[in-house]
Amino acid sequence: MNYPMWYLPEIGGGTMIALIAIIHVFVSHFAVGGGLYLVLAERKGIREHDRGILDFTKKHTKFFLLVTMVFGGLTGVAIWFIISLVHPSATSFLIHTFVFAWATEWVFFLVEIVALFIYFYTFGRMDHRNHQIIGWIYFVAAWISLFIINGIIGFMLTPGGWLQDGDFWSGFFNPTFWPALFFRTFVALMMAGSYAFVTTAFIKDATLKRTMTVFSGKWVLGALLAALPSGIWYVSVLPQPAMELVKGASPTISRALSYGTYAIVGILIVSLLLTLTKPARHNGIYATVVMVCAFLFMGSFEWTREGARRPYVLNEIMYSNSIYKKDVERLNTEGFLQNAKWVRIQEFHEESLLEIGQDLFKNQCYACHTIGGFNNDILPRTANMSFPVLVNYLETIHDRRYFMPPFAGTSDELRALATYIYSGLQGKSMASAVLVTGGVAEMSPGEQLFADNCVFCHEAELIKTKTIGWSRDKIRLGMDNLSGLNPAMPDFNGSELEKEHLSDFILALHSPESKVMGTPHHLGESVFETHCSMCHSLTADYNPLLPKIEGWDRMRLRQALDQLDALNPAMPPLQASDEEKDALADYLMEESREVM
Repeated sequence: MNYPMWYLPEIGGGTMIALIAIIHVFVSHFAVGGGLYLVLAERKGIREHDRGILDFTKKHTKFFLLVTMVFGGLTGVAIWFIISLVHPSATSFLIHTFVFAWATEWVFFLVEIVALFIYFYTFGRMDHRNHQIIGWIYFVAAWISLFIINGIIGFMLTPGGWLQDGDFWSGFFNPTFWPALFFRTFVALMMAGSYAFVTTAFIKDATLKRTMTVFSGKWVLGALLAALPSGIWYVSVLPQPAMELVKGASPTISRALSYGTYAIVGILIVSLLLTLTKPARHNGIYATVVMVCAFLFMGSFEWTREGARRPYVLNEIMYSNSIYKKDVERLNTEGFLQNAKWVRIQEFHEESLLEIGQDLFKNQCYACHTIGGFNNDILPRTANMSFPVLVNYLETIHDRRYFMPPFAGTSDELRALATYIYSGLQGKSMASAVLVTGGVAEMSPGEQLFADNCVFCHEAELIKTKTIGWSRDKIRLGMDNLSGLNPAMPDFNGSELEKEHLSDFILALHSPESKVMGTPHHLGESVFETHCSMCHSLTADYNPLLPKIEGWDRMRLRQALDQLDALNPAMPPLQASDEEKDALADYLMEESREVM
């Protein structure tokens, strides 16, 4: 709140950081491990008196220099540029806390640059011993850069004893320092072998190609094997909140870890093929597969590490919206507006709710949420919320979802933020901003439970429609087995009394006094939501279904519903009645026509 905001609502600053940071880290780890690869490849050529290996190493050095020094240098500048724009407060904090570490790292980076240029331009002109020494100087300087940066990055996730004593060394040698250093070192060596697959793929001499492909494959496989225990060690020392996010509490991290696992399996399979059975068949396709998998793995790891800090950008120090943890209580009393330097209105006015709410959104939500963008789009996440429910949700947001920062400000400011989201973003009329039975203070226990647990995915109108004709006993029975009603729904873990309250609320939706209107709902849509939506969307997001059935007539579509496993062995048979399959076929045909 002390710096101006670089506002890109449809992209999000976090997305920009992720894109640039992952690319940079992908290259910078190669810059470390690749240095050792050069030295040992050259040494292999010297010992075996193999001119071909030495010539290959020289060409690989040129590739290495262009990728790490030129492209890596550009991405390195870009990452400083982007974090300074998106997170100036956190950047400033890290610079001031670790200024001597940064200065030391830049000295070693300068040594890297000088050593690598000497190594490349004197290849074949300097005697072997001195040339190898230059190579070792490059690698040691690069690894020390990793050593220093690892300490600062680790501090962001696990500040450890710094929280108590504020000491430089307590923060630098934080709880994840050593496991992360081992893990990153082995990842750097794996990257060296992965990148080497690119240059070995284009060696024309068959014998040399086989020799260097196997040599590179051993780097990948050996480093992967060594990285596994250090990775487990790394995860084991995470603080409990971060551990829970990594273990599945964060859907975003779960997806990232899935991609990372697939990527590792891809690297492992290709590397085994190239190393053990088909080194002579190595080509650009294999190299591309390995590079794509290596990039996905690096992206998965960095995304997970960043996500595990949530709701902080500096764990236990500064929230991801750049508000210090120690300041939240004061801001709740004094107000956010009067303490923020870059908002349009610094005193609360009822007539300026939307403007105030927009500024609060920029300062407190935008760090993680886009508006209609790719990353954490705020629109679908709040579309089902009534105004009182939204207010209630913002009041308790950190308690409900640990990975989200608490709102910092007065109750009026919170109401302004809710107004902006409800009216400004969702376009809903404030005149209808009333709950099913009144204001927040008038919520029944069941209505409160519905707001706390259900409204993020279901509006009351939809629940009313889906439960038409249900007895109270059937509703109550459903409370014990929500995943049985719909596998996409998590089971409700409330107490018996809470299930009773929630059942009463849903039953009351059908009473003549209820103001909740049911939504017209196609039976086929319900079948789609129940059986298909876990793996398919209609036209957007994940695995869209309508493009797959483009041009189909109704008969073909209906027949396909009887034999989904024949269409694709990965698809389970549709466990629905003939009536439901007919309705689903009708629904999909109607949706197809609307799209066309």
